[in-house]
Amino acid sequence: MDKYYMGIDVGSVSTNIILMDEEKKVHYKKYFRTQGKPIEILKEGINNLVEEIGEVEILGVGATGSGRYLANIIVGADIVKNEITAHAVAGLNFNPHIRTIIEIGGQDSKIVIIRDGIVVDFAMNTVCAAGTGSFLDRQAARLGIDISDFGSLALKSKSPVRIAGRCAVFAESDMIHKQQLGHNQYDIAKGLCDALVRNYLSNVGKGKEILEPILFQGGVAANIGIKKAFEEALNMDVIVPDNYDVMGAIGAAILAQEEMKNKRKTNFRGFEILNMDYKVKGFECNGCSNKCEVVEIREKDKVLARYGDKCGKWSSLIGDNSIKLA
Repeated sequence: MDKYYMGIDVGSVSTNIILMDEEKKVHYKKYFRTQGKPIEILKEGINNLVEEIGEVEILGVGATGSGRYLANIIVGADIVKNEITAHAVAGLNFNPHIRTIIEIGGQDSKIVIIRDGIVVDFAMNTVCAAGTGSFLDRQAARLGIDISDFGSLALKSKSPVRIAGRCAVFAESDMIHKQQLGHNQYDIAKGLCDALVRNYLSNVGKGKEILEPILFQGGVAANIGIKKAFEEALNMDVIVPDNYDVMGAIGAAILAQEEMKNKRKTNFRGFEILNMDYKVKGFECNGCSNKCEVVEIREKDKVLARYGDKCGKWSSLIGDNSIKLA
């Protein structure tokens, strides 16, 4: 039976699952839309894995992303790490000399500054959509362009128009105005690429020392128009790795491999999780003025986890994640 480390990256937009061997080579990767249903999508992802490559031996599991704690509860992770660490680990594995990582996903964007193999600075944008993939998705739809063709279209531009990129709402209205003036799709597409890059550099990259080698990760790295816009704005080369879209999951798998050097048995709950029925409910704690919204996950008559409370009143009751309901 083949043996692999599993990396899981659960985000607000996408969930990625990868399998990596002892030599850190990726043998399987899958991208799913989270669709606000992380538990169902995780189970679907594991089911797809089994259907495509059969049941394999899982040596260790790493989880990252905004839904990493949920992934840990459902799948059973050996290590749970934030996205910054996971992306940095994957980037350094790809190229140990990397000094800057640009990561742009569907709903957020990040920059990681690395010096001598150590993360020394980082920043994230989770507020403004103008520097994310969802911004390009919306504008491509408005232009009647398939997002997969957006980058190649932008590269055909001879005289790109300048589009306000500070805010997604203003950028959209400015783009519509440029359309009404009769500018062609090539120049508008390039203008949008330039606007996204300006927004990223003036917000996420503000005050950061961006040095080569630069790695471009995340789903937006597939857009060759954005890659070109970054190279023009920075006057530097930008590298896109082969597995640009699942680098967070790869980093989680590498961290799991390191973690398992000190453990005998993985926490992976097995492929039986496909047959388990999980229930999620939320309730408001009235213990103090914070009125925390607590999320509870159950499997049959057991409470697997509670989280969301600031003081630990509810989450601390779980202990070994196997407490039966009263």
